[in-house]
Amino acid sequence: MQDLTRGSIPRHLVKLSAPIAIGMVFQTLYFLVDLYFVGQLGDAAIAGLGTAGNLQFLIMAITPILGVGTMALIAQASGRKDRDDANLIFNQSLGLAAVGAVATLSLGYAFARRYMSTLGADAAIVEAGVTYLNWFLPALGLQFALISMGSALRGTGIVNPTIVVQISTVLLNAILSPIMIAGWMTGRPLGLMGAGLSTSISVAVAVALMLVYFVRLERDVVFDRRLARPQTNSWKRILAVGLPPGGEFALIFVYMGTVYWTIRGFGPEAQAGFGVGSRVMQAIFLPAMAIAFATAPLAGQNMGAGHYDRVRATYRTSVTTLSALMLTLTLMCQ
Repeated sequence: MQDLTRGSIPRHLVKLSAPIAIGMVFQTLYFLVDLYFVGQLGDAAIAGLGTAGNLQFLIMAITPILGVGTMALIAQASGRKDRDDANLIFNQSLGLAAVGAVATLSLGYAFARRYMSTLGADAAIVEAGVTYLNWFLPALGLQFALISMGSALRGTGIVNPTIVVQISTVLLNAILSPIMIAGWMTGRPLGLMGAGLSTSISVAVAVALMLVYFVRLERDVVFDRRLARPQTNSWKRILAVGLPPGGEFALIFVYMGTVYWTIRGFGPEAQAGFGVGSRVMQAIFLPAMAIAFATAPLAGQNMGAGHYDRVRATYRTSVTTLSALMLTLTLMCQ
């Protein structure tokens, strides 16, 4: 565990956010590589990918409930030096992750076509989106386990293992995308099926690598079957902390879905253009998200330790840094 209750707050913030930012840069490169190869398939493919990919915002609304709740409670327990509570929250979080994965897969496969039929501008976009979702849904389901384990480590002030895993799997995804989407070296292009499958394989590898790390190297928060049995009080604690940030991403899902539905009448080109712009927008926000992700464990540990002056100082440093960064990015866009 990294003790964040002592030392320079700006230094801690930079130390935590730097590796996260590096991971975000690689994530951005993956977005662009994936978008490039899908772009070769035409407007319907881009629009189908964008419309179907909007479901990721819904998962991003649910997983932060799990991730933020897990991270905050473990950070506070670490600040109190309460290892038992940290382990309890970690194992209960894994139980919630399993529930989330099963629900995502069940509802996703049951309503994928209905969702695409509601938002898609024409039959080609609907079929493209359904094809992508059929192979992309496993990646969405596995996100819950990945978020649970990564959030537990962030709560203890450790970010490097998660970033190394993230970079490795993003590189794997970038390698698999042209092979599966465009048929490089194989001569068998899979199109949007390949786009979804390459992502699902990469996320599965990420989960496997994180499991290996926890089993072989992690000592602060560990797997314990006795603590994994569902406990209503622990689930309530996690959900109570995580629900507010999850609501923000839920609104983004609703907003994006509303736009796709509204511009259906303008044809595949409009939905494809909005899909491209949305991907670029996600990439622009990633550096700011790195700072936000680093702020949470820093504030959480000091909250648990009762250092409220350091919590306020963390808030001030984070807001100032984020505002300056987003102003710079806005000017660059203009």
